[in-house]
Amino acid sequence: MAVNIRFWGRKLHRWAAIITAVPFFVVLTTGILLQLKKELDWVQPPTQKGQAKEPSISFDAILTATKSVPEAEVQSWKDIERVDIRPKDGIAKVQCKNRIEVQVDLKTGEVLQATHRRSDLIETIHDGSYFHDWAKLYVFLPAAGIVVMLWFTGIYLWILPIAVKLRRKSPK
Repeated sequence: MAVNIRFWGRKLHRWAAIITAVPFFVVLTTGILLQLKKELDWVQPPTQKGQAKEPSISFDAILTATKSVPEAEVQSWKDIERVDIRPKDGIAKVQCKNRIEVQVDLKTGEVLQATHRRSDLIETIHDGSYFHDWAKLYVFLPAAGIVVMLWFTGIYLWILPIAVKLRRKSPK
């Protein structure tokens, strides 16, 4: 009994596309947003410029400046996710646990900007860890593998009619 590769290839391609539709859509749309994060202020706030190229304030001064921003809701270092020191720009980017980013001038300690930062949230949605660790490993990872298989079966299904036409046209 011969296996009809064309029949099973199309069937496999169709069902794999249906199974991966939602996770693949999530990865594609969040990937587009992440590609444009420097161009879209809504995704990631633009980096401000401070006065110094070398830090001249302490971490305590950075914490004090961040505490002065009510929407940051910072009482101590426990409320801060991370601090990104950018000597070239003369700022410290303080990312609070509530996704507010406070940019502090490294010379004056002045708050240059405080706004919502969505790029980290979008990244966790993109890789599936936002939903749960098991979703990352057992939904998004298999969907990625299936999409690779879709690519191969799609190329095969695209080339097959061309190969058949060329075979029919070639002299025997």
